Amino acid sequence: MTPEQFQQVYPVLSVWIRDLLELFRERAHPVASVRFGKLSHYYSADFLERAKFVVVPRIPIPPLSRMGISQFGALETADFGGAAYLDTFFVKQGQETEPLFFHELVHVVQWAELGPERFLSAYADGLEKYGYAESPLEVMAYKAQWRFEADDEYFDVVKFVKGEIANLTM
Repeated sequence: MTPEQFQQVYPVLSVWIRDLLELFRERAHPVASVRFGKLSHYYSADFLERAKFVVVPRIPIPPLSRMGISQFGALETADFGGAAYLDTFFVKQGQETEPLFFHELVHVVQWAELGPERFLSAYADGLEKYGYAESPLEVMAYKAQWRFEADDEYFDVVKFVKGEIANLTM
């Protein structure tokens, strides 16, 4: 996707995200309301109060083909366990696990650190160049998740993401 193509689709995608979050605003809960045992060792209490989640039967994905970016059309039918948009993430019903929450919260941090336009641009670029599994923002989230699941040691996720973003070539 060229920068010009991204600039054409970004406003439409932004509206879709804003409308989605408004549609689910009443169903969104602060992550702090879920009493997982480990998240508070990786994220501040304030962050867990501000970050929200919504449990849904199917993860909402933008109609990318209709937005003119058909190269990402396969994402529209993928069966994801979660997806983050700004400060809110969606979790597929029945998959409300602490590792999935952790992973999606990494994306919430990425959204905050990069800002919406830069996040979406970097995410699209990574998908196009490397595919989902090897896209840099996903690799970053999985790298943090693996550390979390290994019970290696507690670490500051915001600091981790900032360091990883500084090393990205975008």
